[in-house]
Amino acid sequence: MPKSKVRKKTVYTPPSSDRTTTPVKLAGPTHPVYIAVMLGMMLIGLAWLVVNYLAGNSIPFMATLGPWNFLIGFSLIVIGLLMTMRWR
Repeated sequence: MPKSKVRKKTVYTPPSSDRTTTPVKLAGPTHPVYIAVMLGMMLIGLAWLVVNYLAGNSIPFMATLGPWNFLIGFSLIVIGLLMTMRWR
């Protein structure tokens, strides 16, 4: 059986570092007011839904809103949850 030819491998040379690197600006921690608003939105939304379930018919403006109370409560919760994506 014939022997295969041995190929010489070229020596690895790392690419030259001609690129200029720009430093990335690191964002600091989130302001405490942002965190308070974020948690406040979620808690207000939860409280809105709880009050709607427990005493929605006896509160005049909540009784006139009817099923819109669910949209208001869940919207406040979702806004608070969306704010968590920007929290550092």
